[in-house]
Amino acid sequence: MGLLAGTVTTLSFLPQVIKIYKSRSAKDISLGWVASLTFGVALWLAYGLMIGELPVILSNMVTLVLAGAILAMKLWFERAASTRP
Repeated sequence: MGLLAGTVTTLSFLPQVIKIYKSRSAKDISLGWVASLTFGVALWLAYGLMIGELPVILSNMVTLVLAGAILAMKLWFERAASTRP
């Protein structure tokens, strides 16, 4: 049950990552939200490692990659947009 729940919630980030990547824009994504989400997921991953629970570890490892990608694209695309003439 934990692996199924982790898989479904983790994969829910994928459409957003794809949309941001294709549109080259994350202007509607809150920087505060994505930064706090990424930090929170990193803490969940650390907790999963501490207690040795595979569902917590795997789902948060993948979620951290996806949330980190959203955060990186948010920062990258906003920087690129601010330097355009």
